[in-house]
Amino acid sequence: MQQLTGLDAAFLALETKNSTGHVGGVCILDPTDAPKPLDLATLTEVLAQRLPLVPVMRCKLLEVPLGLDQPYWVDDPDFDIEYHIREIALPGRGTEAQLAEQVSRLHARPLDRSRPMWEIYLITGLAKKRIAVYSKVHHSAIDGASGAELLTILLDLSPAGRELPEAEPFVAARPPSAASLALRAAARLAWRPVDTVKLAGELVRVAPTLAPVAGAIVGGMFGLHRGDGSVISSSPGRAPTTPFNKQVTPHRRVAFRSVQLAAVKEVKNAFGVSVNDVVMAMCAGALRRWLDDHGALPDAPLVAMVPVSVRDESAKVNMGNRVSAMLATLPTNITDLEQRLSVVHEATKVAKAQQAVIPQGLVDDISDFAPPALTARAARVVFATGLLHRLPPFNLCISNIPGPNIPVYLGGAKLLAHYPVSVITDGQGLNITLVGYLGQLHFGLVACRELVPDIDKLADYLVDELDELVAAAAQRP
Repeated sequence: MQQLTGLDAAFLALETKNSTGHVGGVCILDPTDAPKPLDLATLTEVLAQRLPLVPVMRCKLLEVPLGLDQPYWVDDPDFDIEYHIREIALPGRGTEAQLAEQVSRLHARPLDRSRPMWEIYLITGLAKKRIAVYSKVHHSAIDGASGAELLTILLDLSPAGRELPEAEPFVAARPPSAASLALRAAARLAWRPVDTVKLAGELVRVAPTLAPVAGAIVGGMFGLHRGDGSVISSSPGRAPTTPFNKQVTPHRRVAFRSVQLAAVKEVKNAFGVSVNDVVMAMCAGALRRWLDDHGALPDAPLVAMVPVSVRDESAKVNMGNRVSAMLATLPTNITDLEQRLSVVHEATKVAKAQQAVIPQGLVDDISDFAPPALTARAARVVFATGLLHRLPPFNLCISNIPGPNIPVYLGGAKLLAHYPVSVITDGQGLNITLVGYLGQLHFGLVACRELVPDIDKLADYLVDELDELVAAAAQRP
């Protein structure tokens, strides 16, 4: 039995009839050299062998009576792996557009909270005899870094697979009674005054280091002083309004694109920036084009929320969320692409400095302080009032997740690409996440279907922006 942290449980509270709380990914596989066909039986066998290495995959949620404390992961006595692994086929020679449409529909469906919160789909019928595997896991169980760790458990370094220790038969541990959970919750509630004093003391201790962050928010949130003395800033205290910063519907659209990491590094080296700076500049340029197409380009720059993993070596094998975040200016209001890259570079430095002064332990303590009953009620009030899309704190999430730089295999089939599919919520109807793998960056874009119906065009603009940056890099001395 493992209790969820406040941050883990927050992803449960954020779910509404229009928003889901799971993250997913699409693996594109080449089964040409696989020792045997990768069918549903093979995929089920591979996953069954590895489930003991990921205990949370056989656990379901156990709520505390009256929502007085964070829920627990407990063994599911009725665990049925065949319920979680499914198969669908694309018609004819499945195109990328058909695959994206299927994944859009699958990703829009919420997970069943009465069972372990994950599903995997084997998708056949792709062109060139390729296979796709789409997986989704609730964000309360994993974050981006632990999701990458999960992939390393499921994947192998050769088509032949690997030797795994013989697993003992699964016997579900008996869950605690409602009375036992109530007693645990009562004990934590009794300790709450002590926690309040500790939390207040921690806030007092770090207040001087948080002052620059608060000052930046009050005095012109995300303002940047560039080297030439000019100032690039967004509206004080809030992000500008865009077509995708509105209430979302239950429907989704996704798009996938891949670019060469070598091209990104060519730009990085020419301009003396980081790979992530180049990615952010690509996103800024692509969003500028898309917003301009729709007559919705704001005068102020957009604001991007960038998740930052704080998972150390000791927490690598643990699931759950060990993540912080930084807010960075995305200079969509700048026409010149070289200047955009320069501003992105400075914006990232400012964002990192502000994020670094917030102790991660403080973030965990604050998120864990309120009981779920109060958190859920607050979330309902926020969603009901439309606060997130009336005053968006940021415009979108952009996440860069590292991946392996060596070939890996699933059930003997070689992994060609892995496209992440993340979360959107009211007020943030667009998400851009990318994973690095084998010399490429694989972008997965997900959006509300009604807010960004032409997400493919936005994905194409990412590739166009990199092409223009490479051309500009070639002109550098």
